[in-house]
Amino acid sequence: MKKTILVILALILSTQSSFAIEDIKKVDIKQAIEIARENNLDILSSRMNVDIAKNDIKSANRLQNPEINLFYYFGRAGKGNPQQIGATELIELGKRGARKNLAKSNLKLVENHQEYNEFDLRMDVREAYINLVAAKTVLNNIRTQQRLLEELVEIADKKVKAGELPEIDLIQARITLNQMFTRVNTAAMTVKAKAIEFNKVINNKLENYDSIDDFFPDADDFLAMVTPKSNSKIPDFNSIAESALKQRADLKIAKQQVDVAQKNLSVVVRQRIPDLELNGGYAYQTKSLSDDGTFRAGAYAGLNLVNLPVFYNYSPEIKNAKLKVEQAQLNYESVENKALKDLYRSYEQFLTAKENLNFYNEKLVKDSDEMIKISKKDYETGKANLTSLIVMEQSYEEILEGCTNATAEYYKSWIEFLREANTEDFNLDTESI
Repeated sequence: MKKTILVILALILSTQSSFAIEDIKKVDIKQAIEIARENNLDILSSRMNVDIAKNDIKSANRLQNPEINLFYYFGRAGKGNPQQIGATELIELGKRGARKNLAKSNLKLVENHQEYNEFDLRMDVREAYINLVAAKTVLNNIRTQQRLLEELVEIADKKVKAGELPEIDLIQARITLNQMFTRVNTAAMTVKAKAIEFNKVINNKLENYDSIDDFFPDADDFLAMVTPKSNSKIPDFNSIAESALKQRADLKIAKQQVDVAQKNLSVVVRQRIPDLELNGGYAYQTKSLSDDGTFRAGAYAGLNLVNLPVFYNYSPEIKNAKLKVEQAQLNYESVENKALKDLYRSYEQFLTAKENLNFYNEKLVKDSDEMIKISKKDYETGKANLTSLIVMEQSYEEILEGCTNATAEYYKSWIEFLREANTEDFNLDTESI
C-alpha cells in the first residue's frame, strides 16, 4: 500500500514538473519588453491612477447638492405663521474653476509619473534580460573550461599509461577537473536566480519566461540586444546634453509639480471668497391658522452670504501653499542640476565600458585563443609540462570571464545611459536624441 502511494506521488510530482517546464516560454529582449508592458501587475495597477485622476476632475467640478426644507407648525404655534416647503442651494464663488484646474494639473502629473514608470519598466526588463544572458554565458564558459580539462585528463591518462608522465600529473589534472564541479553548480544556481529575477521584473502571474539567448551574441550583432555596436562613433557630450535633458521624465515631473503647487495656491486663496446661499419655496396658511380665516398661499426667496472670512481668513493655509510653490521650484532646480551630472556620469561609464569591451575583443580574447591552442599542442608533444598548461587554461578562463563581464557592463552601461537620457530613441549615427 505504501509503495502504491509513493508511486502515485512520484507520478504527480513528475507531471507537475513537466508542466512547469512546458510553461516556460522563450522570448527575446523585445518580446520580453512587450510582454511586461501588457502584463506587468504593477503597471496595470498604476495605470488605474490615470483614470482615478480623470474622475477627480469631475469631482472637483461638482455642484453642491441642494437641501430640501420643510417647516410645519403644530397646534396654536402655527397661528399667523405660514407652512413652508422649499430648497436651499449653496453657490460657490470662484472655487470650482480653481479646483478643476488643480485636478487637471494633477492629472498631467499622474500621466508623467505613469510615463516614467513604464519607461523604467522597459529599462528594468532590458537589464534583467542582460543579467540572465550574462549568467548563462558565464555558465557556458565554465562548461567549456570543464571540457578542456576533461580532454587534459584524457591526455594525461594516456601519457601516464605510456610511461611518459608520472602518475602525479594525472592526479593533479583530476583534482583541477573536480574543482570545476562546484563552480558549475554555483554558475547554474546563478542562472536560476537571474531567471527568477527576470520573471519578477516582468511580473506576469500567468506565465514564466526564459531568454531565448543562451550566451551573448557575436560582437557584430549588438542590435539583437537593442544596443549600438561597440565600434560605433559616440557624439560629444555637449552635443547631446541639452536635448537629453528635455526628454527626462523626472524633469517633466518636477516642472509639473511646480504647476500643481501653483494651482493649489489658487484654490487655497479662493477659500476667502464668501459663498452664496440661495433659498426659496412655497408657503401657505390654512384657514384655521390664518388671521382672517382664509387660505393664503405664495412663494418666498432668500439670499445669504456664508463663510465670510471674518474670524478666520485662511492665512496659515495660504502661507503653506506659497511655501509649497517655493519648495517645488527648488526641487525642480535640484533635479535639473543633478540630471546633468547623472547624464555625464552615465556617458563616461558607457565610453569606458565601450573601450574595455573593444580591448577584450580586439586583443585579449584573440591572443588568449591562440595561447591556449599553442599550450595544448606543446603539452601533447611534450614541450610543456602539466602545471604550465593548467596555469594557461586558468588564465584563459579568467580572460573569458572578464570578456563576459565587460560585455555585460557594456550592455548595462548603455541601459543606464538611456535611463539618464530618458529615451529609447538615441541614435548614434545622427548624433541626436
